[in-house]
Amino acid sequence: MLVTGAGGTIGAELCRQVLRYNPARLVMLENHNTAMFYIEKELVEAGHAGRLTAIVGDVKDEVLLDNLFKTYGPHIVFHAAAHKHVPLMETNPQEAVKNNTLGTYALAEAATKYKAERFLFISTDKAVRPSSVMGASKRLAEMVVRAFAEVNGTRCMSVRFGNVLGSSGSVVKIFQEQILGGGPVTVTHPEATRYFMTVEEAIQLILQACTMGQGGEIFVLNMGTPVKVDDLARNLIVLNGLEPGKDIEIKYTGMRAGEKMYEELFRPSDVRKDTGHPDIFMAVPEESDIAILKEQMSSLRLLSELPEPGPILEGIRKLIPAYTGDPEGKRGDREGSSPQRHREGGGKN
Repeated sequence: MLVTGAGGTIGAELCRQVLRYNPARLVMLENHNTAMFYIEKELVEAGHAGRLTAIVGDVKDEVLLDNLFKTYGPHIVFHAAAHKHVPLMETNPQEAVKNNTLGTYALAEAATKYKAERFLFISTDKAVRPSSVMGASKRLAEMVVRAFAEVNGTRCMSVRFGNVLGSSGSVVKIFQEQILGGGPVTVTHPEATRYFMTVEEAIQLILQACTMGQGGEIFVLNMGTPVKVDDLARNLIVLNGLEPGKDIEIKYTGMRAGEKMYEELFRPSDVRKDTGHPDIFMAVPEESDIAILKEQMSSLRLLSELPEPGPILEGIRKLIPAYTGDPEGKRGDREGSSPQRHREGGGKN
């Protein structure tokens, strides 16, 4: 098995859970050295040293991927590597597309070239009617995976879900840090809602979805009832033995670039199908028939190398008519973004 983004919250839990099934070898790919150090250390100390291979590298590195698949020939690929922070990607749209979309293309191309049995892409509820660059880059990646479905017999599929409790950069961790610091706790809007689930539950459902996929599906996990972020903040303050508004101030900061008031798991136009599992559904989006071909990837690659964000945002809009983000990248400019540097990596996969 191969897990990309193996040092992240999702990738690390994938590694822990797939090892329970005694794979012959688990190849872990991660570009964050420190994150890789800690997950490898944890799994070695748990007794898995004999079947682990830790590779520090980037999913956009096509030579590395070719060597990896040629050497280890993974049968199952879990693609969790991603740039996931919405405001950061709003001001770095070129990097979002390079990493989340082009990186997925490179990995799927390698997986199908070497005839992996299954390829599962970890997507997000933010890919539904995306208002952010991050969500749009993930939606493009879903379309990439759809285009590769069953190429050379590889069953390629995607899984969407919402926020994971306790993940790096998650709102729960931020709130807790703010409470320990005496406040204020910052909430974007009193009516904003989000879906939440635990990482353990999410990975269990991801593994089950992977086994049932035949190729081309977008699975959607049952996230339960959306939670008001304001209620979450207030409950955390109370759990710390304090009183909201008295001991800890709650400050409303306004919606940030690319953020939605609420997230969606399905669009009204999506065809929703049951899978037989009560917590796993399947979505058939409007764009599911669009195959993102190599020519389109080449175009996105060229646009991602330009110094200004406008062209890549226009390229996104042409491929995803439902994208509702800033068409000219002006919002990002107002928030102090700088021209995209010609660089690879740099940031968490």
